[in-house]
Amino acid sequence: MSAPRYDVLAIGNAIVDVMSPCEDELIEELGLSRGGMMLVDMERAHELYDAMGPAREISGGSAANTLAGLSALGLQCAFIGQVADDQLGEVFAHDIHAVGIDFDTLPRTGAPSTARCLIFVTPDGQRTMNTFLGASQFLPADALDEELIASASVLFLEGYLWDPEEPRAAMKKAIAAAKAAGRKVAFTLSDAFVIERHGDDFRALIAAGDIDILFANKMELAALTGEEDFDTGLAQLAPKVPVLVVTRSEHGAVAVSGGERVDVAAEPVGEVVDTTGAGDLFAAGFLAGHVRGANLKDCLAMGAVAAAEIISHYGARPEEDLKALVQKRFD
Repeated sequence: MSAPRYDVLAIGNAIVDVMSPCEDELIEELGLSRGGMMLVDMERAHELYDAMGPAREISGGSAANTLAGLSALGLQCAFIGQVADDQLGEVFAHDIHAVGIDFDTLPRTGAPSTARCLIFVTPDGQRTMNTFLGASQFLPADALDEELIASASVLFLEGYLWDPEEPRAAMKKAIAAAKAAGRKVAFTLSDAFVIERHGDDFRALIAAGDIDILFANKMELAALTGEEDFDTGLAQLAPKVPVLVVTRSEHGAVAVSGGERVDVAAEPVGEVVDTTGAGDLFAAGFLAGHVRGANLKDCLAMGAVAAAEIISHYGARPEEDLKALVQKRFD
């Protein structure tokens, strides 16, 4: 096997986040699912945008956020995702290149426009996301460079992108290419609603041995296993994947590999400003440690540090020096 060119290559939604603080009353008034993620059409996206107060545009997307964290930690990364040939597409491409990530997917001409996620952030830092998938759901399988995929130590996939038909086919092709090259596949379940729609697919991937590292939160673990009790669900799923990582918000996270279970507490945070991207950055910290051969405990600790940084400010891209924060944690 040749030495990898990239540490992690990710395939995910190419999304620009539009974020705005709001009061709890607005969430109820708009009929939103507080703390959750809903898919919306273009008309609803315009309606929600009009209801927002002053907003910030920050490039996002779950897998792209993870790569931003990995790049900040010094890893070599590449991204595959679909934008449109429009202003938000240019914003996304600029932002991802600016943090040192290779991104060469050609923009798509015509409708629909580049994806955006309208995020309402309540005073407790909880985020309510409303996503218009736009061009991101039209990533074709023929846009994949199989040699590029084979050149990465880890292929990282986000469950959100499994929903539309075209990128689902692209991701299946990518898994086959990574496996044929002897590379690892990491997969994040993304949200319980995705599992409700595609849980059988995910369980089939696990049963086939196609997933080497699986990321979930406690709600996604329950949705995938059908077990409300955390430890019961963990015991059911852990033997089926080489590495299972489950986050538990303020209660920290758990990783299980080869029968070994390790727990880590959440890192202390002065103020929780915005939880957007916490799971994405936890995955970044964990994968950074994993690629470098760290043990489970240290991988979890790196994930906790990265997640703590991201929830201390608006947006799902790091603002502080993650390398320095991780170094301080281990000093």
